Formats: sequence, C-alpha cells, structure tokens
Amino acid sequence: MENKTHNQVDNSLDEIRGHHRQHVVSIVEPNQMGEESATVEPVKTVEPVKKDYFLPVSILIAAVVISGTWIYTTGSRSAPSQNQNKNLSPTESVLSALEERVLPPKGVALPVRWGDLGKKMVAASVIDQTAFESLYASRGGLSADMKSLLDAGENDKIVITPQNSGVLLNLFWAFGLANKNPILESGPMQDPKYGGAGNFASTGGWTLAKGSTMTHYSTHRFIALSADKQGLVERVAKGIYRPCCGNSTYFPDCNHGMAMLGLLELMAAQGVSEEDIWKVALAVNSYWFPDTYLTIATYMKNKGVDWQDVSPQEVLGANYSSAQGYAQIASQVTAPSAAQGGSGCGVDTGQSAPAPQRQESGCGI
Repeated sequence: MENKTHNQVDNSLDEIRGHHRQHVVSIVEPNQMGEESATVEPVKTVEPVKKDYFLPVSILIAAVVISGTWIYTTGSRSAPSQNQNKNLSPTESVLSALEERVLPPKGVALPVRWGDLGKKMVAASVIDQTAFESLYASRGGLSADMKSLLDAGENDKIVITPQNSGVLLNLFWAFGLANKNPILESGPMQDPKYGGAGNFASTGGWTLAKGSTMTHYSTHRFIALSADKQGLVERVAKGIYRPCCGNSTYFPDCNHGMAMLGLLELMAAQGVSEEDIWKVALAVNSYWFPDTYLTIATYMKNKGVDWQDVSPQEVLGANYSSAQGYAQIASQVTAPSAAQGGSGCGVDTGQSAPAPQRQESGCGI
C-alpha cells in the first residue's frame, strides 16, 4: 500500500462500500477473526445437443457458444471459497483487511461484568423497560443477549459487535447519566452559562426513563469509586473526544460522551488498568463511529502506521477524535458515507441490530 498514492486510497474508500458483507456474530475473545464462505451458485445443466446433421448452421454455432459458456462457468465457480476476494484490486484488499482490524466483525470483549445493573436501572425507573423494548421492536427486536442485560441478574462480560453497538450505547448512556459522580455534579455540565444540566442532548435526549430524566441525573449510587479510581476516570475522560462534537468525555453533553463516562466508571470500578481503558475506549468509539475511525485508520496507514500500532491516547485526543480534529483528517482522506444511522439527538435516531451493516451513530437512541 505504501506505493499507492493518497488519491488511490481515498477513491477506494467509496468503492469499498459496495463490498460490505453480512456477518453471523458470536461472542469471542478480542481480535479473533472469522472467515466467511463464498456463496456458490448452482450450475445450470445444459441439455446436450442432439446429433442432427440437418440443423441449420446458426443453431450449431449457438450450441458451441452455450457449451463454451457452460465450461467457463463451471470452471470459474469451482474455485475455492478462500479466493473470493481475488477480484478485489490491491488497494481494495488492503482496505478490506484494515476494516476488519478497526471493526472486528465478531466483536471485542469488554473487560467489565454487567451483573444486574440493567435490573437495577429498570427498578429505579432510569429505564422504562416497556418503552425500551418497544423502541427496539420496531428495529427487529432485542437479541436474547441484549435482553438479558435488562432483566437478568447475572451477566458476565459483554462483547460489543457491529450489531449490538447501538443497544450498548443506550445502556451505557442510561448508566452514565444516572450513576452518582462528581463529574456530573461539579464539571462543565453544571456551568451556569449553559443554563443548567438539563439542556443537553445527553439529558433531554434520554426519553426512556419513567418520570423526569433529571430526577435520575447523578442520583443513583449503582457503583461507588474510591478517590484514586475517580481520579483515573477524570484523567482519562478529559482525553477522550468524540467526532460528533468538540467536547471530551469530561463534558458529556451528548449520548456518546455520557455513555463513555458510564463505561469508564465501570472499568475503573472493576480494576481495569489505565492502559487497557484507553484501548477499550478506542475500540468502542470505533464501533460507535465506524466510518470516522476507518478514515482515521486509512490516514494512519498512509503515514506508514498500522492500526494495531497506533496510540489509543493519541487517536482519542482532540487532534483526531474531536469534530474539529477529525475534520482536518477527513480533508486529507475521502471519508466513506455511513451505511445507516441518524444525526439527530432524540431517541428515534440510529438503527439497531439485527441490521448487519455498520452505521455511524447519531446523538440519540
């Protein structure tokens, strides 16, 4: 790829959109890749041409053409399935491989136990379970794994995938909004110049609670953090930006920021190291903003840096992941258009699984 020009790589990003494939998702360990099998279409058998010396010459010629076509088709379709990407250009092949590194189709295991947090949030009316499930009924319904996060008492580690990233975004959003934390009580959300914490997309946009959303804002002590762990959350939160706006997670004024805050609290509470927190945050942000981070990965690849070698702390910083920073990156790489998604800040934006295409998450449910 190093010998390809920027323009070749940039133009191929739009072309690669036509090669998105659907994946069957299963819970796996991080970075484990699955193989897809090519679909082999049945070969149509051509009836043998009866020997007839009185056939017109034109029919004989047609028979020869049909026979030749049958032989060509049979030979080409008998190729092994692992060669299905043979027709991709070198640039497209590189981008396809890059996409699987940035957005592993079988998911990334998050180093947190969800436990009974969903049940607690439903019991506390932070989540109206009927309204939540009704929302997703119009999108194909919740998977059994996702439904268990709402109503089961014991949930082990979560695997985030392209299919469930939107549901997890909403669950982490609800948790980040409701869990009592000094960032919500004394951070930028409470700056008087904004007219109150209830005026943001992350608060006014959460419409799946029972009663007023602000009655749950930093109200419930679902988990408590020691001073050291709270300091860790604040330090990392100030360095994680999101490309839908110019603010860090320390100022969680939209759903992505509030959801990331909730995830950071969970990881810190359960003893995840700072190094791993940064790595997980980049993986999760990539699923929430897939086209954004594929563009950033392409930019890094053009600079000779493979995605597995990037610094999560650098990429999540303002120069890459804020709206302003990403605009500078995108001006140098043709950004792919999102397959699906929304841009509003209400509960009706975005799309949930089971739609297998990747999506750029909007600032709503």
